[in-house]
Amino acid sequence: MATEGGGKEMNEIKTQFTTREGLYKLLPHSEYSRPNRVPFNSQGSNPVRVSFVNLNDQSGKGDRLCFNVGRELYFYIYKGFRKAADLSKPIDKRIYKGTQPTCHDFNHLTVTAESVSLLVGFSAAKSNL
Repeated sequence: MATEGGGKEMNEIKTQFTTREGLYKLLPHSEYSRPNRVPFNSQGSNPVRVSFVNLNDQSGKGDRLCFNVGRELYFYIYKGFRKAADLSKPIDKRIYKGTQPTCHDFNHLTVTAESVSLLVGFSAAKSNL
């Protein structure tokens, strides 16, 4: 439906708008479905680390992504930068109570299509494979 004189559509879909209550924005799926947020900490932010590995399988789903948020460690299938991972469905999720993960890396030498080894370093100078 066109307006007179302007020729523009009246039924356009807005991605953001402002009201007196504030600004409303349409969030992308990856931002909307991300894991629980870490509570505010006045002493500083918790470090977030990301690790990638390629399993070289034939299905095209061979990339894995691991990242930590505070005391939680998440594992996902990585589908590339053009298609966001479904953050509501992790492959695995670990929550550590005593210490928090500070670094992690996949062992690229022993990777198979069935298993992946991940070395995790913790804040209490411990490590776990």
